[in-house]
Amino acid sequence: MERIRIMITAGCDLGSRTAKAVIMENSTILASAVIPARLNPVESAEEVINLCLEKAELSMNSIKAIVGTGYGQQQIPFATRLESEIVCHGKGAFFHYPSARTIVDIGGQDSKIIKLDEKGNVIQYSYNDKCAAGTGRFLEIMADALGFDLEDIGEAGRTCVERLSISNQCVIFAETEVVSLINEEKEPGDILNALFRAMADRVCSQARGLLIEYDVIMTGGVAKNTGVFEALGQSMGVSLKTITDMDPQLNGAMGAALIAGQISS
Repeated sequence: MERIRIMITAGCDLGSRTAKAVIMENSTILASAVIPARLNPVESAEEVINLCLEKAELSMNSIKAIVGTGYGQQQIPFATRLESEIVCHGKGAFFHYPSARTIVDIGGQDSKIIKLDEKGNVIQYSYNDKCAAGTGRFLEIMADALGFDLEDIGEAGRTCVERLSISNQCVIFAETEVVSLINEEKEPGDILNALFRAMADRVCSQARGLLIEYDVIMTGGVAKNTGVFEALGQSMGVSLKTITDMDPQLNGAMGAALIAGQISS
């Protein structure tokens, strides 16, 4: 019987709001970590990979290859190779769902729609980093305006008593609308529900430009927001899926680690 060679690789996804890292042995995750992004991106990269190494009880010398990706990939000093976050997110989602054909990734400051072929190759994508309205930053601003912790707004806005609407897609003007609704003594849950639907409609409009194909997988930190997840599925008219056996925010870093395994084999 041929002996399977142990190969340990890593991926580091340096985003605008968070830094993520994943260490894998062949196709199994040994450790992962997510931290808030530091002012110095090099510090972010080093802190998150060191945390990951500590969890895995490994040293940097144990890692065969490390692929860097994300907004700040050029600032990852230990990366042996850099790769597009589009490719990494596609690779990670396809690993979990070989049926994936459309990936919706909503990050801290951008949103990405990625189309894959039957082999998991990226064939088309749409990338929006010009407007915060369809991103995690939008949710942070609105949570603050309503006096919620970010992690609590998903459940708070899943249902509504009064169906409100947020007509403006600009974060600044949408915040003004929210303040007006607060002054009208509208229920916070109803306001959040309206925000989720407005955000979902914006992302759905971006996705329709590429023609949505099944299966549709949502990744990124916003995928953990149940209110947005449900609103997006309804807006797109699909049975939306997300990664359930790991934090969907780690998808890009995992895809990078998988690519590291391919280039080292």
